[in-house]
Amino acid sequence: MFTSLQSLIELAESRQLPLHEIILQGEIASSGRSREALQADMTRRLETMRASVDKGLASPVHTLSGLSKGNAHKFYTSIRQNDAALTGSCLSRAIARAMAVGEVNAGMGCIVATPTAGAAGVLPAVLLSLQEARGFTDEQLVNALFTAGGIGIVIVNRANVSGAAGGCQAETGSAAAMAAGSAVELLGGTPGQSVHAVALSLSNMLGLVCDPVAGLVEVPCILRNAGAVAQCFTAVDLALAGVESLIPADEVIDAMERIGGRMDERFRETAQGGLAATPTGRALAQAFWTRTRGEKTNEF
Repeated sequence: MFTSLQSLIELAESRQLPLHEIILQGEIASSGRSREALQADMTRRLETMRASVDKGLASPVHTLSGLSKGNAHKFYTSIRQNDAALTGSCLSRAIARAMAVGEVNAGMGCIVATPTAGAAGVLPAVLLSLQEARGFTDEQLVNALFTAGGIGIVIVNRANVSGAAGGCQAETGSAAAMAAGSAVELLGGTPGQSVHAVALSLSNMLGLVCDPVAGLVEVPCILRNAGAVAQCFTAVDLALAGVESLIPADEVIDAMERIGGRMDERFRETAQGGLAATPTGRALAQAFWTRTRGEKTNEF
């Protein structure tokens, strides 16, 4: 449906409509479904996002592997008790929310894959934290989700969002780009500024490898969602200030696709390279799989 972010800008500007409306109209045309039905579906996704965030923040989430140790709850409790985080109130709370979704996912809870389960914490963390900080309505967040979805469609059509195909740049990088573009629109930016935010965030995450310890979507995946939130916020502030990416967003996406295609398979979700291949990473994996098989171990 959408293959170029530049074409989305041109459509939005020529029709004098926001990006979310262009994307929603395109979805209506391609799916044959009503506006009301599509908005209702997106509202349910927003509710699922909020529920996963709330669950991960309310109490420590532990997983069968033992690798996730309720860090979202720990960090959220800390920043609420002592509002002195160097990242500031909005970003620090977004970081906690991103981790919360990642931990709920690792604990086999219900999340919304945006665009993948491994990168599912970024978009809800950004949008829900902006809602808390700026008072946006759920309807405005639903519109932002359509914008994020349209950006994701372009990325999928030009590249991919698979860690196995393109590394973590394709997962958390794409998630940061989707969140950045939608956040700029939510904060009153132009379609052009939204797309510059996409380019700025994704540019800073090119080449990021996918190296899950023990092959599980926990380490370093959950904390990479936190890092992607920080990249997103940086790109949003820059774009809203008028800072532009010299490389067009479509070309940044194309570059990501080429980088992913040339990336060694050890760095594409196989758990054979990067952090997964460190001595500690291998020891954690061995301890987990030994325990899973019911053998005796002193780990965990």
